[in-house]
Amino acid sequence: MKADAVFEGGGVRGIGHVGAVTFLEKQGYHWNKLAGTSAGSIIAALLASGYSGQELSSIMHQMDYKRVPGKNWVESIPVVGKGIAVWRELGIYDNDYLENFIENLLVKKKIYSFADLPEDNLKIIASDVTDGRMIVFPDDLNYYGVSKDKMSIAKAVRMSCTIPLFFKPVKWVTNKKSCYVVDGGLLSNYPVDIFDRKDGLPRWPTFGFRLSQENISATSVNIDRPISYGRAIVQTMAQAHDMRHVDKHSEVRTIFIPTETVTSTQFSLSESEQKFLYEAGYNAAKKFFRTWNFDEYKQQYRRG
Repeated sequence: MKADAVFEGGGVRGIGHVGAVTFLEKQGYHWNKLAGTSAGSIIAALLASGYSGQELSSIMHQMDYKRVPGKNWVESIPVVGKGIAVWRELGIYDNDYLENFIENLLVKKKIYSFADLPEDNLKIIASDVTDGRMIVFPDDLNYYGVSKDKMSIAKAVRMSCTIPLFFKPVKWVTNKKSCYVVDGGLLSNYPVDIFDRKDGLPRWPTFGFRLSQENISATSVNIDRPISYGRAIVQTMAQAHDMRHVDKHSEVRTIFIPTETVTSTQFSLSESEQKFLYEAGYNAAKKFFRTWNFDEYKQQYRRG
């Protein structure tokens, strides 16, 4: 059975996506079109390149999460080091490890650029903060004067995963312009309708994967230094997306994956926390399919 999939961003909590995907594949689903923001872009890119949910489970277990932020000179300056990094370089950490990790996995499948995938097979969301516009890769490449064969998928994933202030923004120099690109969640963390047909009933379902409880409340942050201020901005952005109203049409096709107290930038994940996230996704998908009916969905939400 075919299905399209849209994955929400959520940092390390993206492990939950893998559990949900694994369950769906065991039900006989295989992926047609995939889209993702931030952590969701990692899952979408790897599935589009030919990896299975079971393979992703092994990959996510092998990934060294502590290396994602890396280490740099700011670590040697107590208290103010991170604030200086934000002031000088607009972010604290590089994101080299993630890009290289994804690139190596894609190369194993002989996938390098968007030109190596079928048309409309993969969409990755990022945010151009120079122009204040959302970027959908590869759809918006013409705007930047870049051809699909020149746009690395791993680079697009890195852009989509560049949490503002936590990571240094990606300075993207193209044939037409130069701009700074950051996390797609800044502008669109959950574009579940990106594959919806406008010319008739859907031929197969689009499933959304969301890394949050259906109901979430805001939490406060003690702001006493530049870095805590930056962290508050990122947290507010994430909470705003999590608390944003999901209409009934979106909700009915969304698998909500509870992540409890695990945060997006918790790169010190323990084995038990990784297992919890995976199982949360698997069990959330299992619960979802107790009531899911594609024919009823089309009858109620797509007749018009």
